[in-house]
Amino acid sequence: MSGESGLKSYKVVTHGCQMNVHDSERLSGLLEEAGYVKAGPEGDPDLVVFNTCAVRENADNKLYGNLGQLAPAKGRNQGMQIAVGGCLAQKDRDTIVQRAPWVDVVFGTHNIGHLPALLERAAVEKKAQVEILESLETFPSTLPTRRESAYAAWVSISVGCNNTCTFCIVPALRGKEEDRRPGDVLAEIEALVDEGVIEVTLLGQNVNAYGSDLGDREAFSKLLRAAGQVEGLERIRFTSPHPRDFTDDVIAAMAETPNVMHQLHMPLQSGSDRVLKAMRRSYRQERFLGIIRKVREAMPDAAISTDIIVGFPGETEEDFEETMHVVREARFTNAFTFQYSKRPGTPAAEMADQVPKAVVQARYDRLIALQEEISWDENKKQVGRTLEILVAEGEGKKDGKTDRLSGRAPDNRLVHFTRPAEPVRPGDVVTVEITYAAPHHLLAEGPALAVRRTRAGDAWEKRQAKPAAKPAGVMLGLPTVGAPAALPLAAPAGGCCGD
Repeated sequence: MSGESGLKSYKVVTHGCQMNVHDSERLSGLLEEAGYVKAGPEGDPDLVVFNTCAVRENADNKLYGNLGQLAPAKGRNQGMQIAVGGCLAQKDRDTIVQRAPWVDVVFGTHNIGHLPALLERAAVEKKAQVEILESLETFPSTLPTRRESAYAAWVSISVGCNNTCTFCIVPALRGKEEDRRPGDVLAEIEALVDEGVIEVTLLGQNVNAYGSDLGDREAFSKLLRAAGQVEGLERIRFTSPHPRDFTDDVIAAMAETPNVMHQLHMPLQSGSDRVLKAMRRSYRQERFLGIIRKVREAMPDAAISTDIIVGFPGETEEDFEETMHVVREARFTNAFTFQYSKRPGTPAAEMADQVPKAVVQARYDRLIALQEEISWDENKKQVGRTLEILVAEGEGKKDGKTDRLSGRAPDNRLVHFTRPAEPVRPGDVVTVEITYAAPHHLLAEGPALAVRRTRAGDAWEKRQAKPAAKPAGVMLGLPTVGAPAALPLAAPAGGCCGD
């Protein structure tokens, strides 16, 4: 069903990490520049784009299940197109159109800028177009971007990964690390702040390895400090770092730069030195806990989260207890926990001593129970504190029923609070006192102590009032070397592809 005025409508479905979320913003920007409009909730869009993940075992099932559900819609609307991109597309390539021949375009992680032209070629030639490049053609941040948030934004500082973790296929699909020039990153941040953004999250597959491509081991800490000087930028975050590259100068930059938030996502994966070696993780338990101690010495209020894999091949009960020990010692605010799943093409998939599913499930349940207890205890320490909450859009699923609003504290904890008497917009800042803690959120049940209307709230309000643009039509062409358009003006949590 075409959008208003006969324009083609599109829908982007995103699976996976923050890198994919940000890539989807670029895909949306490319499509809108090409004359598409975002589809509404009713009817079938003219174009559905799947931006896929290849990290978890069920990624394939999720994609092919979704494609199967779209087959009847494609039958109803012969002009409808379906495109598949992202890591799974990079990995499976021609397999996708073999298993789902109604797919029109398959594109990889290195050529998202070619999507509009590939769609036109598929329509003209009446056959599927599969284009997978083996290396990055142009840094994705030069592409047009449709930001999902008016007040918070992702800013990529690097793409790719130089690590060789045995459980992870991402480096093979995203390529070697390539860093953006610091001046380009800062120019994008400044442009975003001019548009009303007050929070940015610096994004990279291994974000604190930034500088390895530039020949400067302290480039990341320097970038944090420089971003901290951007006038009007209130909150800076980053994800995901790697313990190997987490150095003292980064801790100092976090502690000494007022608008760098005291929040850290530090992937553990396992607490066992033996398993870490088998995972090809270049740190051990002592190193990891040492980083946690240093961070807490410099920033006692820091909220630290992590990623953990349970049931890696060869993991014994003793290995698992080492992970439980680190969880007790580190006292993470929350943890993203995963049961190990084989990924074809990774060394771990061929390892002996795959742990039985029942054993993995039992360990997983024990880990979840321990982390829930710690998360609750850590959140209870927030009761009685006065916090500034950046009001968010869509964070509170029950806000309508409870007449509350929701947002994020400086340390990224989710806070639900009583709606103030005066109008409050996403992007505004509300000061509240925390009255109750649950394992995964905080409540502020009393009246707001203060409301600060911000430029970010103004930007959100302006976006709501702005009528939809009316492009002249879809003007495309065959793929060319390079990417369209100038640097864009261009967010949420968790690890990046399990780094």
